[in-house]
Amino acid sequence: MGRNLSKKDSDRFLTWRSGKAYYKRRVPLAVEAHDERAPIIRISLKTDDLALARAKRDLLEAADDALWASFVVDGRTDPAMVRFQAAMRRVEALGFSYRSSASLAADASLGDIGERFFAMLDARLPTTTEKALTGMVDTPPTTVSQAFEIYCDEIVPDELVNKSAVQKAQWKKVKQRAVNNFIAMAGDKAMIDITREDAQRLYRHWVERIAPKNGRPTHSASSGNRDIGNMRVLYERYFTHMGEADRPNPFAKLGFSSKKKRRRPPFPTEWLKNMLMKPESLAGLNEEARGIVLALMETGARPSELANLQPSSIRLAHKVPHLAIEPRDDPDDPREIKTESSERMVPLVGVALCVFERHKAGFPRYRNRENELSATLNKFFKENKLFPTPKHKIYSIRHSFEDRMKENGLDEELRKILMGHTIDRPQYGSGGSLGWRRDELKRIVLPFDPAIV
Repeated sequence: MGRNLSKKDSDRFLTWRSGKAYYKRRVPLAVEAHDERAPIIRISLKTDDLALARAKRDLLEAADDALWASFVVDGRTDPAMVRFQAAMRRVEALGFSYRSSASLAADASLGDIGERFFAMLDARLPTTTEKALTGMVDTPPTTVSQAFEIYCDEIVPDELVNKSAVQKAQWKKVKQRAVNNFIAMAGDKAMIDITREDAQRLYRHWVERIAPKNGRPTHSASSGNRDIGNMRVLYERYFTHMGEADRPNPFAKLGFSSKKKRRRPPFPTEWLKNMLMKPESLAGLNEEARGIVLALMETGARPSELANLQPSSIRLAHKVPHLAIEPRDDPDDPREIKTESSERMVPLVGVALCVFERHKAGFPRYRNRENELSATLNKFFKENKLFPTPKHKIYSIRHSFEDRMKENGLDEELRKILMGHTIDRPQYGSGGSLGWRRDELKRIVLPFDPAIV
C-alpha cells in the first residue's frame, strides 16, 4: 500500500519542521473512502532525534499498512483484529502501551492518564488513535482457535526461536490438544465470551478420566492439569497482549491434586550385563540405534541428547575423551536442551568410548528424528523381550546409570552433574576435572565384548 518505496529508503515518510520530525504519508486512493485522515497523514513524532524518529515511523508505517490491508477483506484475515493491532502500534509509536479503558480506570496512575490526554491535544491526531490512547478500541471477537494462532505467531515466537522443528512440533502438539479439548466441550467461541462454566466443562471432562465414579482412571492428574494450565496461560497471555492484563481468568484455580509421579523402574545391573550386553541381543538393530542404546548405558544421557549430537560435540582427540551436551546454536537448525543444568560434559568410558570411536560423526540417521528413534527402540525391545517388565521403558536405562553411580558411592553432586540435574546450592568451581569424572565413572563400567558395537 502507498508509495512503492524501497526499505533502503531509511527516511521514507519522514519530514522535518522547526527541527522536529513528522510522519507524512499519502493514503492510497483505493482506501481513501475508509480512512478519515485522507488524503494526507501528518503526525508529529515529538522528537528531533533521527534514530528515534525512524523507530516511531516504523511503528506507524506498519500500523497503516495493516489498517489499509484490513479494508480489503480476503477471507483469510480478520479485519477487526488487524484494525485492533494497528491501533496498538499507533499507541506504541506515541510512547505508550495499549491498555483497555477498564484497565486504565482500575489502576493507571493519574500521570499516565494525563500524559495520554495531553498527547490527544495534537489537532492532527486521528480519532482512531485518540480512541486507542484511551483504551476505547473494542477487543475483537477472536475465537479460541484464532487466539491460539496469535499466541503462536505473535506472543511467544521468541520462546520457540531456539527449538528444533521436532521440539516446536511437540511444544505445539501439547497446547493444541488443550485447545481442541476445550473447543469440543464449549465450541470455538470468542475469547471474550468464555465463562467460568465453559472452563468447568473442561474440568469435568478431565474429572471423568482422572477420577471416574465407575471404572478405572484412564489418565493422570498431570494430564488434566496440563490441559487446564495451557488454557489458563492462553487466556492470560492473549488478553495481556490485547491490553487487558487484569481481566479475570475463568480457568483460574481449577486443577487436580497430584501425588508425586511414580519413577520408572531402572534396568537391574544384572539385566544389562546378561541380556543387553550380549552381542546377539542387539544384533537386529541398525548400527546407529544400537550405538545409542550402548552409549546410553555408560553416559546416562537422554536418548534425544545422543541422537542430536553434532560431530563437534564428540571430542575424542581431547586428553579426556568426552561428550559436550549443549544447545545447538546453528540458526538454520537450532535445538534447545531440556534445562540449563542439562548442559554438561560427560567423559567417555567403557562401551560408550568404543561406540563413539566407531560413530565419530554421531548418529545422523536420528538427528532431529528422536521420535523415530523412540519408536524403533521400543518396538525392537518389546518384540525381543528385552524389557525386564512392561513398566520398563528405554528411558529406564538412564535411571539404571544413576542407580549404578549411587550404589558405587560416587559423589552426589557428581551424579547430578552427569545426569544434568539441578544442584540446589550456589555453585563454586567447575564440579571436578574431566579426568576425575572419568576415573569415577570407570568404577561402574560394565564389561563388554567389542563385537557388540
